[in-house]
Amino acid sequence: MSSKIRLGIIGIGNMGSGHARGVMEGKNPDFELAAVADISPERLAWAEKNLPGTTARFDEAIAMLDSGLIDACMVCVPHYDHPRYAIECMRRGIHVMVEKPAGVYTKQVREMNAEAAKHPEVVFGMMFNQRTNCLYRKLRELVQSGRYGQIRRANWIITDWYRPQTYYDSGAWRATWSGEGGGVLLNQCPHQLDLWQWICGMPAKVETHMHFGKWHDIEVEDDVTTYVEYENGATGVFITTTGEAHGTNRLEINMDKAQLVVEQGALKVAEFAQPEQEFSRTTPDVFAVMPVSEVPVELDGKNEQHIGVINAWGGAILRGEPLVARGEEGINGLMLSNAMHLSAFLGKPVELPIDEELFYDELMKRVATSRRKPETKAVFADTSGTYGGAK
Repeated sequence: MSSKIRLGIIGIGNMGSGHARGVMEGKNPDFELAAVADISPERLAWAEKNLPGTTARFDEAIAMLDSGLIDACMVCVPHYDHPRYAIECMRRGIHVMVEKPAGVYTKQVREMNAEAAKHPEVVFGMMFNQRTNCLYRKLRELVQSGRYGQIRRANWIITDWYRPQTYYDSGAWRATWSGEGGGVLLNQCPHQLDLWQWICGMPAKVETHMHFGKWHDIEVEDDVTTYVEYENGATGVFITTTGEAHGTNRLEINMDKAQLVVEQGALKVAEFAQPEQEFSRTTPDVFAVMPVSEVPVELDGKNEQHIGVINAWGGAILRGEPLVARGEEGINGLMLSNAMHLSAFLGKPVELPIDEELFYDELMKRVATSRRKPETKAVFADTSGTYGGAK
């Protein structure tokens, strides 16, 4: 391989075109944009107009993968095809970065991970750009350090994903069981679900109440409330929607010896004077309140988002440096969203790991009656400032 990695991008819609711009603007110095592929003539016309003349254009992804023009590939297509194209890259020895989510159902992602195990020479990454945020990196460090004991409750309310009906009408695949495989959990929340398990670990039980098309004319979920239980007895709640005009993003983790909160761009840590169990057992005051003190948190200030993930991928390919997120890790957050869907489909709690065949069967029932509208005209938007990464 030369000093530059020859990059191909499958899908040059909102996210793919954003990644292409980053490479063209020199934000990813290890890469050169060698080729793009898209089945849309409109997007290929955009590529001809906006991408360098040296960038080859293909109307079919496999032709690009077989061209010999690329060393690495980004998969930026609708969710169902993420594992398919990742596997095609791996089989050709092409390094691959997959946009979130890893797929629609864990059964297909497990197949992708099994293929990755056969190709250790391939650097396989997942676009979990929120892991670059210093707030969540520091929060994970504090939670997993053992300094504050065990987690007792982990609540995330993430309701600032507001989307108007126009958003859902902007593409035939959006918000359909057949095209997207889910709603807010599959499109907007993969980052939060990944971070939740990355910081707190995977729960043992999930119970979800879910509304489908409550706030929009769509067939998938746009309002979700989930309760979880962990092996150690800790509990948690995850609340999300795309239907609140003025929402909230607050992650609160209560531990034996501290409360940690990420909200409004800040991480606040309230340390307890002693472990809660000890305080409860020894205080003589029947209405006692735990003495707490807010402690300063030192952050490195870095939040490199998509650019950071891609640059780490380049460093892993050329110099063996660590990835922000290994591709195999994508199954964890997807397991959470699949569990939430399955619980809502069945109307009862489910245990993790879920019955993957049962989930697939339930999903396919909904795909069979999906009212996807192929005549919808696609609308593309500049996502350069939307670091949540929703497609």
